[in-house]
Amino acid sequence: MELKGRNALVTGAGVRLGRALASGLMRRGVHVAIHYHHSEHGARETALEGEAAGNTVALLKADLSDAAQAEGLARRAADGLGGLDILINSAGIMERQPLAEVTPEDWDRTINLNLRGAFFVAKGAAAVMADRGGAIVNVADLAAFERWTGYPVHVISKAGVIAMTELLAKTLAPKIRVNAVAPGAVLLPDDWDEAAKERLVRSTPLGRLGTPDDVVAAVVHLLERDYVTGETLVVDGGRRIR
Repeated sequence: MELKGRNALVTGAGVRLGRALASGLMRRGVHVAIHYHHSEHGARETALEGEAAGNTVALLKADLSDAAQAEGLARRAADGLGGLDILINSAGIMERQPLAEVTPEDWDRTINLNLRGAFFVAKGAAAVMADRGGAIVNVADLAAFERWTGYPVHVISKAGVIAMTELLAKTLAPKIRVNAVAPGAVLLPDDWDEAAKERLVRSTPLGRLGTPDDVVAAVVHLLERDYVTGETLVVDGGRRIR
């Protein structure tokens, strides 16, 4: 897929990795619908950045834990941009919580956004892209392949994203390709201190942390490779094999 001039929806694009992905696509000439829920300030800053570069942008607020809002988001993006070619499912949360402390409310909060919300956004996008085709990239996590006991619901949600990616790839072929990226230590939680960061560096085979641009490059690779679908590209500096 040639990216310049395409239309993309990026969820969770007002903060952290989602914002970096939206910016990275706009730098490559992609018109972007910038989804946000609580991070309106960051979303508006991202939109201004795109407009300054000559991109068409649309700002879309939605609560993706609401299945109806999630499923309708792609149609809103297509209406705002004049069509939709790409979905980047990036919105999500990561909460540290030992198993014994997980409540049904905790479970619902994470699963409803990270997995159910992503599913219904993709379902809506598939309907919008049905005639012209397109590409979906879901943002999973290294946690999908590991068992971080401090983050049980997050681990389960991201493992579900991998399964969802493979299922959608099979279901939507040949017109719509579906892949995923699984970042490792790229953007650390805000409450992690320097000692925790250094422990990660020492236990990463490449001897450094990643950057959001590493993930952007992986997503661009998956979008541009027209013969790749159903795959998950791990971007973790080798942590999975440590």
